[in-house]
Amino acid sequence: MKLLKFIFAFIIITSCSKSNDDEVSVNNLEGYINNRIIETGAVIACAASEQDTNAILVFFYPEEGATNIQVFETETTSIDNTDYINYTKIDLISEPFFNGYLGKFTRITSEEKWIIVTFELNGEIKLSNPIRSKQITKPTVWNDAVTIETTLMPSFDWEANVLGDNAIYFQVLSNAQNDLLSGTYTLENQFQYYKLSNVVLNITTQTPPELQNNTLYNFTLMDVSIDNWVNLVSQKAFTTQ
Repeated sequence: MKLLKFIFAFIIITSCSKSNDDEVSVNNLEGYINNRIIETGAVIACAASEQDTNAILVFFYPEEGATNIQVFETETTSIDNTDYINYTKIDLISEPFFNGYLGKFTRITSEEKWIIVTFELNGEIKLSNPIRSKQITKPTVWNDAVTIETTLMPSFDWEANVLGDNAIYFQVLSNAQNDLLSGTYTLENQFQYYKLSNVVLNITTQTPPELQNNTLYNFTLMDVSIDNWVNLVSQKAFTTQ
């Protein structure tokens, strides 16, 4: 009888230990990617603070076929951001951005974090570069400070590195229904639709349509730092002429 009690207790302890190990493997980034093929820097992602709040908006580009999109974060920024054991999964539901061409997570927190976005594609786990949130120390500025030449091939200009710490610019041209027509990155503070001479990264998957005369469009600019924080978001509507 004592032997049966011992065996039963051993089974319970073993089962609990296995359950805890499984939980760690799911919730910890190092455990999640353990023994899996991974690709770092493979998810295009950045983050900004929401206008007039401390909420963090995490934007990402979900490649076609991507599944199991997740967000992992550190407790603080005072850690090694390259050590995946420091990242814990956060249960967030993504929202469509530009009608689903991009995705967005919203995170409410009073602490600044390092954040990594992951998804699975073709049997691999893809990871973004670490994103340093700065919703307290350097909240994102939102404005409409863009000069637009409103032709059928409009050009867009903005002040270079206006807030400092710029690494790259991300531009989106969308229609009145918020459908993304083009998504591009430049190192220069200028972009013309649809010329790619100064584009260093292009997430436009199809040939953009020709713009129509006397039609409303929207331009969105993100000024992104080397640690993938969005210093500035400029949004402006215009009508072609």
